[in-house]
Amino acid sequence: MQDAKPNKGKTAAEAFAERTSGIRRADAARIPGSSVHASLANEIGLRIVRGDYPPGTILPNEAKWSETFDVSRSAVREAIKMLMAKSLLSSRPKIGSWVEPKERWNLLDRDVLAWYATSPDREVFLRTVQEFRHIIEPEASAFAAMRRTDEQMAEISQACREMDEATNLQERTRADTRFHLAILRASGNDLLVPLGVLIESAFDHLFAFTTRELDDLQHAQRLHEAIEKSIRLQRPDAARNAVRKLLANTDSVIKSR
Repeated sequence: MQDAKPNKGKTAAEAFAERTSGIRRADAARIPGSSVHASLANEIGLRIVRGDYPPGTILPNEAKWSETFDVSRSAVREAIKMLMAKSLLSSRPKIGSWVEPKERWNLLDRDVLAWYATSPDREVFLRTVQEFRHIIEPEASAFAAMRRTDEQMAEISQACREMDEATNLQERTRADTRFHLAILRASGNDLLVPLGVLIESAFDHLFAFTTRELDDLQHAQRLHEAIEKSIRLQRPDAARNAVRKLLANTDSVIKSR
């Protein structure tokens, strides 16, 4: 993903303000709940994750950021604090802020995941998400088949139906994500619930990609319905195998790229 190029006559600060919808542009659409420091953190974080500032890079100081983006130094400080909390940056007096090694980044943070998903390594990201699914989802589905409540089953079934009834990519992707997150909740493992919420954006990006690339949506739908049926009939082995078939299908889509 490249930086949006400023239109002729616009300053770099004005172009940044339009992209982030949160800095000094009264006529720009404002993201609900956004703030100057959050918008700045988003811009810097995206640049770090996509590789503009490789690990070990010393970032510009407060004065330079403030001048570049026409924001206050306090906003810069708050943005840097946000990125340090996500383990993207470290800071030390007289040295400044520098980019941490990738293995230290909090990749389960919603923002970091979103930046990662739009980076040049997007396909690496998709494969990483898929590997995570192989580790987690077959057993989570088997547990869901054994432990799900009627209310949880209704949620899984509804999401599966909504996938089939979706009229556009966004509707289908959101229903697909709800389906898999509902299964994680139904597994009855307390650690999977917050984990599922955190990786929601990762699932969204993966499913949007695979849905666009699929040649046979009905085949994919049948694979999801097989999972739903196995959980509904409380057959853990069948649920586990059904998920593995779905994952194999998704693997083939990613590898065909």
